[in-house]
Amino acid sequence: MRLPTYQDVQDAAQHIQGVAHRTPVLTSRTLNERLGCEVFFKCENLQRVGAFKFRGAFNALSKFTKEQKQNGVIAFSSGNHAQGIALAAQILNIPAIILMPQDAPKTKVEATQGYGATVIFYDRYTQNREQIGQQIAQEKSMTLIPSYDHADVIAGQGTAAKELFEEVAQLDYLFVGLGGGGLLAGTLLSAHALQPDCQVFGVEPQAGNDGQQSLKQGKIIHIDTPQTIADGAQVQHLGELTFPIIQTHVQAIDTVSDDELKDAMRFFAECMKIVVEPTGCLGLAAIIKNKAKLQGKRVGCMITGGNIDLVRYATLLAS
Repeated sequence: MRLPTYQDVQDAAQHIQGVAHRTPVLTSRTLNERLGCEVFFKCENLQRVGAFKFRGAFNALSKFTKEQKQNGVIAFSSGNHAQGIALAAQILNIPAIILMPQDAPKTKVEATQGYGATVIFYDRYTQNREQIGQQIAQEKSMTLIPSYDHADVIAGQGTAAKELFEEVAQLDYLFVGLGGGGLLAGTLLSAHALQPDCQVFGVEPQAGNDGQQSLKQGKIIHIDTPQTIADGAQVQHLGELTFPIIQTHVQAIDTVSDDELKDAMRFFAECMKIVVEPTGCLGLAAIIKNKAKLQGKRVGCMITGGNIDLVRYATLLAS
């Protein structure tokens, strides 16, 4: 497996141009005054399928050979990668099978099926989605596109940070949610090439700090599926491709609690009038937590997605 480079991010930007949205960068005067710094939000909750995952999915599928397109694609995801692959496959006329956990948010399942993909459910706590995916891929001669540990996926995700850096000059810090590491790795490639002085931080839920442990121990650490409201970060380990990029370039990996995620969700809803799912709040939660060291700084924040059942959304906001 070849590690992607910033050149791959540039190539991905060409592949997705005119298909993926160039999402807006928003600010909040209320937040800036409260924290004493300038925060710039890259709003991937407003991306197609409601999450950054469409970038990597479309980039990967756009490079399929004729035979790969005919045989189809298989992927596994708790929701956003599932939707990204499903929509990209629909646009490119590629058959798609998506493995989704039985407890995946209903809206994500329905959206994935709505894009024309076949959904197969598994138990995220007792079954290995990677083994199931590989078995189906082999049986049906399909191409397996993992949610984060794939060079084309990483490169595609890196285009979000590329756009942010092109639009916002001179960021001192950038906070990025971390699950398997596809977005963080791609962001680090863009940051190293475009704003090497910008300190990039990964952010995980406290219950799932495998990335933080991996960074400290210098090797990929595997954990049990974490219990957290950030369903998009309920992964058990970083990838063979994402880890070395993160290990080389990340400033540090921080963690936040579920309560801190809820506070960030409320801020987005009340003050910025946007819906952000719990995983999408990782960056802001860490910025609020670290406000003391961010005084007077220019801070970037990736809002990774906005897909959440409305009933659950209301329940979390009220809890």
